[in-house]
This record gives sequence, structure tokens and C-alpha cells, in this order.
Amino acid sequence: MSDQPTGKNWPTLDKDLGRISQFERAAGYIARPYIAPGIALIFILLAGLAASLFFGGASGSIIVVVAAAFGAYMALNIGANDVANNMGPAVGANALTMGGAIIIAAIFESAGALLAGGDVVSTISKGIIDPAGIQDSDVFVWAMMAALVSSALWVNLATWVGAPVSTTHSVVGGVMGAGIAAAGMAAVNWPTMGKIAASWVISPVLGGVIAAAFLAFIKARIVYQEDKIAAARRWVPVLIAIMAAAFAAYLSLKGLKKIIKIDITTALLIGLGIGVLSYVVSKPLIRRQSEGLENRNKSLKVVFAMPLVFSAAMLSFAHGANDVANAVGPLAAIVHAIEFGDFAAKVSIPSWVMIIGAFGISFGLFLFGPKLIRMVGNQITKLNPMRAYCVALSAAITVIVASWLGLPVSSTHIAVGGVFGVGFYREWHMERRRRQNLAAKAVKPVTAEERRRRKLVRRSHFMTIVAAWVITVPAAAAMSAVIFTLLYSIAG
Repeated sequence: MSDQPTGKNWPTLDKDLGRISQFERAAGYIARPYIAPGIALIFILLAGLAASLFFGGASGSIIVVVAAAFGAYMALNIGANDVANNMGPAVGANALTMGGAIIIAAIFESAGALLAGGDVVSTISKGIIDPAGIQDSDVFVWAMMAALVSSALWVNLATWVGAPVSTTHSVVGGVMGAGIAAAGMAAVNWPTMGKIAASWVISPVLGGVIAAAFLAFIKARIVYQEDKIAAARRWVPVLIAIMAAAFAAYLSLKGLKKIIKIDITTALLIGLGIGVLSYVVSKPLIRRQSEGLENRNKSLKVVFAMPLVFSAAMLSFAHGANDVANAVGPLAAIVHAIEFGDFAAKVSIPSWVMIIGAFGISFGLFLFGPKLIRMVGNQITKLNPMRAYCVALSAAITVIVASWLGLPVSSTHIAVGGVFGVGFYREWHMERRRRQNLAAKAVKPVTAEERRRRKLVRRSHFMTIVAAWVITVPAAAAMSAVIFTLLYSIAG
């Protein structure tokens, strides 16, 4: 008897194959949400494995392996949340695709961390806890572990809610909470905490004001000029020079400290030199790029697109150089305490710890970053290349001003504050023009309800983000205190 299907069997076979293909599609649809967490879990396990290779057989190696796994988890969350602030405006302005933004951010964040990242980090997160208050190295290790776990969990929760929060502030809260649980309220350096609390207001307000000021300048000197292209040729090289000078000064302060210590005066002089050079180079490039463009606002987007991409890349490099060390600080502190049996105010960051931080950020950005990138770039307020460029420029300048004044600021708060700044400036500008037109009787008055509907900044996102900023330190501190108590009781 032949095994080949007869004509009557073909419909049955087709139905069976159809069911199988539908089952495969359904399985793929169900499995899709688990792909990213699965890859993240593999990375966390690999980080633990790498730690075991360095500390295999050494006393306390299990603790280091667990800490490395949580350090990798923290780095993934930084990539998912913090990096969105650098790339969101460029994506929202359509200067970069989502894929292009992820690739650029992954490269420059990793480069910033590995090439210019701090080789020494404060184990107590900028002097929040007095080391003398924690005499036992075992207590210190569990306190740092609790800080690492709580800050990672808080950033993960904020990402899930859709709120960009400060990774550094999460670590600050975690260290503070664990320190209070371990040594009491007296262990906290409250003046330092007061400065950090002040930065919750200073960072976004300063970032927003500077971004709004640059947007007002661009509107007055370029957008509302009769010959927009000629105005762009005159002023865009100046804006590029300002941006280049700000980044050069910032990276001189932060990025060259492995090679040579540079004071702020020298950094500003370096910035000035780079700014002049950038002006000389960019002026003919902008002239060539603007040839043949129509005299309208849409043409200006072309001129601002490339400087915006460059600024987003530099923001990522600066973020990698500055913030990654803060994030892996508790892990570096644990490694030092286990390896040498003591703890110090400052410790060196082992290369493998920085590698975990750098690659973890890249994986976190690739797997989970698009959600926050879309939120920052599209959902707070509508951005174009000019507005997004103002945000990036504001972020660079604000960090320089804060470093000069000695203020602890958050790059997250500055960037998002810049987005709010350009949005609120546009609202104020639109309202001013409406009143002028009403006075000239050029338009009909609108109701208060209609004016509320025309708001250019989403108030729901504004309230969610501000609330997340305010509760980051206390929430991370409370979680850390609970986690420290549990870990210490289990270990004891």
C-alpha cells in the first residue's frame, strides 16, 4: 500500500500544515516578549561567570560573583533608562532613526566608559556616608550590596513606568539607606545630601532655561529673518563652535583625568581653542550644505541635523565617562573590600568591572531603550532638529557651569529639563503671539478649554517625571535599608 497521500487526503494535510503554521506563529508571538529578558539574563550570568574566573577559589568569591551579577543588572537598567535622555531628542527630531541612535549610543557610551571613565570612584558615592561610622568590612560589603540591588530595582521600576530618572541619584539613595540601616542617621553627611537635594531643582531648571534661551536666539536670529538661509550660514557655525567648546571643556575635565589633572581654567581655554577651530571648519561646510535650499523653515532642519547627531554622540561619550563609574561604584567597593579585607573612601575600578558596566549599558539600550527614547523624544513635546539641538547644547553647558560652581547635577535631569524648557518656551511664545494678534484683531479669541487643549507640553508626563525625580532618593533609600536588613540577618 502506498504511503503517498491520495487526492482525498490533500485537504486534510493542508489543514494540518495550516494548524502547525498557526501554532508556530502563536508560539513566536508569545515568546517575543521573553526574548529581551532572556538575553539580559544570559548577560547577567556571563558577568557572574567572569567574576568567578577572576576570584575563583578566593575567600568571599561567592559574594563577588553575586555582586557582579547585580552590577550587570544595574548596567542593563542604565542603558534602558539613562541613555534615552541623550538620544531621545535626536530621534524625536527625526535626525536619527531608532536603530542609528542605538548603534551610536552603544559605541560612544562604551568608549566613554572604557577610554575616559574614572579609574577611581568614591565607594560612598560622593561622601554621603562617613566610613568611620561603619567599622566592620562585612557590614560595609552588605551595605554596598544593598545599595547596588535597590538602585537597580528602582531604575528598573522607573523604566517600566516610563519615567527617566537619575541613576546617580538612585545609587546615592541606595548608599544612604544602607548606611542609615547599618550605622544610624549620624553616619549620613547631611550637608552633602542637601546639595544633592538642591540639584533636583537646579539641574532641570538650569537645563531648561539655557535650552529655552538658545531656542529664543535661534528663532530671533534665524527662523524669523527674511533670508533664513543667509542667517543660518552666519549663526549655525557660531552655535556649533559653542557646542564644541562646551564638550571639549567638559571632556577635558572628566575624560583626561586618567592622563593629566586639568583645572577648570585650563579646560575652558582648551574649550575656547576647540571652539574657534570648529567655527573655522564648520563655516564653509554649512555654506556648502545650504546651497540650493529653499528659504523656508523646513530647510533649516537639514542644516541642524548633522550637528545634532554629533552632539548626541558626544553626550553619550560624556555620559559613559562620567556616570558609569558612579553606577558600578558599589560593585568596585565590594571587590576592593573582599580582596583587601578593608574599605577606603576611594578605590580603583578593576577593568573587568568597567567592561561589565560598558557592555551592560549597550545591551540594556539595545534590548529595553527604545521605550524611554520614544517617550523623551516624542511624547513630552514635539521636537525638531533646532529644538533638539538646543537641548543637547544646554546639557553640555549646564554640566560645565555646575562643575565650575561645584554643584552635583544629574545629566538625566538636565536633558529632560531641556526638553521641558523648549516646550514651555514654545507655549509662552505661542501665547504671546496670540495676544499680539488679538490686540491687532487678526484672530478670534478662543475659550480657556481650547487653550488648555493646545498646550505643547504633556502635563501628565511632566507630573509623572517630576514625581519620580522627587521620590528617587527616598524610595531607593527605603528599599536599600530593607534589603540590607534582610541580607545582614541572613548572612549573620
